Amino acid sequence: MARRTQAERSDVTTARLVGAAHELFGGNGYAATSIDTISAAAGVTKGAVYHHFGSKIELFRAVFIREQQKIAARLEYAAAEEDDPWEALHNGVRTFLEHCLDPGFRQIVLLDAPSLMGWEAVRELEHGHTLRVLLAGLRLAGGGAPETVAARAQLVFSLICEGGMLLARSPNPAVDLPPLAADIDAYLETLRSRSGGGREAAPADGNSG
Repeated sequence: MARRTQAERSDVTTARLVGAAHELFGGNGYAATSIDTISAAAGVTKGAVYHHFGSKIELFRAVFIREQQKIAARLEYAAAEEDDPWEALHNGVRTFLEHCLDPGFRQIVLLDAPSLMGWEAVRELEHGHTLRVLLAGLRLAGGGAPETVAARAQLVFSLICEGGMLLARSPNPAVDLPPLAADIDAYLETLRSRSGGGREAAPADGNSG
């Protein structure tokens, strides 16, 4: 078997560190997780951690990005299950909110990231993942002119992010999720009707037959 190159060994170590940090940050929170604990869990030296990541917050940022990549992939998968682009958006909203019930995601993305990285940095990274998927979905659905689609995607993005924050701080997130999803669904239906469609368009004269 050919020996791994230095770059390949570095990639393996980086992946192990991010994986270990993800489990610890997600389970214990940032403040309760030390570099020593991460290095031990990854099976590397403390010096190796600082070689690959200059600081604990840099390692946290890598974990945060990994979470963004995962949720974006889940949203794309959820959207692909629906033939109708508007139903794909509804499915994506529900998928995102349900993912907010995951303890690790909640701790890393919704609770620790805003205070550690700042809202501006968090939103910038989220824009390249969650918002990107929403924007593509609204474009596919024919949600309006380009500038209108961008504004609507931003609003839906804000709604689901704030919804996720509410769920993160709720004592009963599983109970609060359905009405929250219904509220965001109602907004999507408003956008859908403005774009010339609806889930159940009524006859113009108001008669059922």
